[in-house]
Amino acid sequence: MGVNADYMNDYVEVRFNVSPCSEPATDILAALLCEEGYESFVPDSDGVTAYIKIELFSVEALNRAVQAFPMPDIVINWQKNFIEGQDWNHEWEKNYFKPIIIGDNKCVIHSSFHVDIPQCDYDIVIDPKMAFGTGHHSTTSLIIDKILKMEFAEKSVLDMGTGTGILAILAAMRGAQSVTAVEIDPMAHANAVENVASNGHPEINVLLGDASTLVDVDRVDVMFANINRNIILNDIDAYRTAIKPGGLLYLSGFYTEDVPVLEEKALSLGFEKVSVESLNNWCCLELRLIE
Repeated sequence: MGVNADYMNDYVEVRFNVSPCSEPATDILAALLCEEGYESFVPDSDGVTAYIKIELFSVEALNRAVQAFPMPDIVINWQKNFIEGQDWNHEWEKNYFKPIIIGDNKCVIHSSFHVDIPQCDYDIVIDPKMAFGTGHHSTTSLIIDKILKMEFAEKSVLDMGTGTGILAILAAMRGAQSVTAVEIDPMAHANAVENVASNGHPEINVLLGDASTLVDVDRVDVMFANINRNIILNDIDAYRTAIKPGGLLYLSGFYTEDVPVLEEKALSLGFEKVSVESLNNWCCLELRLIE
């Protein structure tokens, strides 16, 4: 496969050594870095490697994320490295992205380069490049599991912060009547458009924009927002206007301890809590807009 010039962007790679290291620690650090513009994370037994576009990198912002880390007994050291623009799809396939199965062999997620793919009810091809959402992260897995259990016949769906487009694609595969996906980052938006086409669902409407885009979108029956706590708190008013009375809102991208503040905000806007599920301290909050 030839190199797509759209993805030949320069990045800063920051290596964080975390001691003692644990999955909750690297997850929390990744969430803090995400709020500062970091867009891809590769955890391991000693810490996490994070990537940010070179024009967005700031030592001040990096130190702000580290200083906000809430576990005082853990030491974090970091060092940065310039990464010249390259074929990110090839790098993901070669080094990081491996096939994943979710929901008792119901759904397999893999890249276009993988071979010997397990047979599942739903086969999703994701070439993530630098966009978030391969199914490996707990937040994505939580919502995918929800989608696999839902009925979508005659339902309209909105996926806010779609990343690779994985949730929108699965909703379409599950029979949703219409699917709209919104992504603020131009690279991720382009990646979602490619993944939507690769999976044979060109009917999915992939929009470039933020929550203000929702004023031009018809109200939907089901909405997903797998982003982060602060963005959700800021934009949930806009989410409400995009959901039909009685419609469902699935929020993820935050920790168990964040649920009370999100629930309080949602209830003040006319939502009711349906359920809360967690995986590795990450949560999915299911809400219904009261008619």
